[in-house]
Amino acid sequence: MNVKIVSNSKHPLPNYETEYSAGMDLRASIDEPVVIEPFKRVIIPTGLFVELPVGYEGQVRPRSGLALKHGITVLNSPGTIDADYRGEIKVILVNLSDQPFVVNDGERIAQLVVSAHSRVSWIETDQLTSSDRGVGGFGSTGK
Repeated sequence: MNVKIVSNSKHPLPNYETEYSAGMDLRASIDEPVVIEPFKRVIIPTGLFVELPVGYEGQVRPRSGLALKHGITVLNSPGTIDADYRGEIKVILVNLSDQPFVVNDGERIAQLVVSAHSRVSWIETDQLTSSDRGVGGFGSTGK
């Protein structure tokens, strides 16, 4: 699939790092380092603007290495980029550690997965079809 992208960043475009990667790394596009204090959140710009096809969305997800090593994650994970959004891709990062974390220009801060999605039309009803699971939720299948 071809997707239009405008880059106001001096960094390489997102790309798949391995043959079977689902996500592409997003990089910070900032003029100076940004410190994320413990338990605080910041918005980090990427300098990227995309035009996704109708029926697709961009999902902004955390990078596992940042989460494991530094407690840095995407706060609204996954963040959704709709096909009709034309603004800059920005990432809401939160520091869940007890140490400040510095984001530098060009640092890989999140990953982007482009995924197909469906739209639904609701059919209002008074009753749903029964299932083996029923109303069990929140760990009920692990019994």
